[in-house]
Amino acid sequence: MSSQHVPATEDSISAAKEKSAAEAIPLLYGILEDPSSSSEALKIKELAITDLSDRLREVGRAEELQSLLTKLRPFFSLIPKAKTAKLVRGIIDSVAKIPGTSDLQISLCKEIVQWTRAEKRTFLRQRIEARLAALLMESREYSEALNLLSGLIKEVRRLDDKLLLVEIDLLESKLHFALRNLPKAKAALTAARTAANAVYVPPAQQGTIDLQSGILHAEEKDYKTAYSYFFEAFEAFNTLADPQAIYGLKYMLLCKIMVNQAEDVAGIISSPKVGLQYKGPELDAMKAIADAHSKRSLKLFETALQNFKNELDEDPIVHRHLSALYDTLQEQNLCRLIEPFSRVEISHIAELIELPSHQVEKKLSQMILDKKFAGTLDQGAGCLIIFDDPKTDAIYPATLETISNMEKVVDSLYARSAKIMA
Repeated sequence: MSSQHVPATEDSISAAKEKSAAEAIPLLYGILEDPSSSSEALKIKELAITDLSDRLREVGRAEELQSLLTKLRPFFSLIPKAKTAKLVRGIIDSVAKIPGTSDLQISLCKEIVQWTRAEKRTFLRQRIEARLAALLMESREYSEALNLLSGLIKEVRRLDDKLLLVEIDLLESKLHFALRNLPKAKAALTAARTAANAVYVPPAQQGTIDLQSGILHAEEKDYKTAYSYFFEAFEAFNTLADPQAIYGLKYMLLCKIMVNQAEDVAGIISSPKVGLQYKGPELDAMKAIADAHSKRSLKLFETALQNFKNELDEDPIVHRHLSALYDTLQEQNLCRLIEPFSRVEISHIAELIELPSHQVEKKLSQMILDKKFAGTLDQGAGCLIIFDDPKTDAIYPATLETISNMEKVVDSLYARSAKIMA
């Protein structure tokens, strides 16, 4: 901070607003140095803190924002706790908007949690801990995030803070889903919905709940229900002009593809509500996958995966479902190609399906082990030998039926004899 203070007046704030970031930052630091603690000066300083955090974000000074929070602690003791919470969260938001600051955000949140514990600022601590858990989850520190959440949930339930409980339960659901624990993810989401029904939930939060509901239903292969949830999430985010709207839309298109309605994808993308506003690589990626699926073309599918690697492979939700779709499509195509043959070269099948021979051989061996068809691989000759489907002998089911009938007769005779003896 500058050692020379500037009077904490409205004129000083107005002057700072008219200057560039480089010129305004020293001026705003000077306002904070003003020793006056009158109610008017405190209000001006609050405005200066907000403006300063925005200016430091503009120039990407994340470390300076962290040190600013430490230096402001004496000032925070002069203003109400609610205003302190608002300013602290505002500064953390500014740090979050600077790219590549995940580690800094985690250390900053841990630092604030320690300070709030010492100052007994429970309201602020709980919200910072929830944010810290979300950051830890993004950094794949799942065990630490889960430990933090488990204690926080018990504490918040005792206080009956419904709105924070919705946020934490939703975060727990995402965390369990990331750990592939679907039952616990569903239970946490149900708890979030129950808490949300008892209090007004902001539309953005409701959209997040719907998005998570859709993800869990899609995981259970219930794509029609998932589509309806994704649609609700998209509507909520679209109304708010929230960047998450594109994910709701993307997952809607994914559901259409997974239920063999890929032809609907082009219609949704070209609609006036979607076409112009969300046009970009995310939608182009889903359209390419839909085209490949409609044509049952593995080559087009692979081309789409290569051309839109960031949009498809980097998104874990899309990647998981498209991997299953690709396997299914590959199996269907292979079964269709080998159907006319009793013996065929693997290289010939690879040529027909337009995939590398080693990849085709690996998939065929997997299908044989999974009993998708009866056959064997002659690796010496590089051939696939397909067997006729073995006909089941009718004598076995007939024998089982006879034994079952005999059992019923014996049971009946035993029951009658028991009555006579009685």
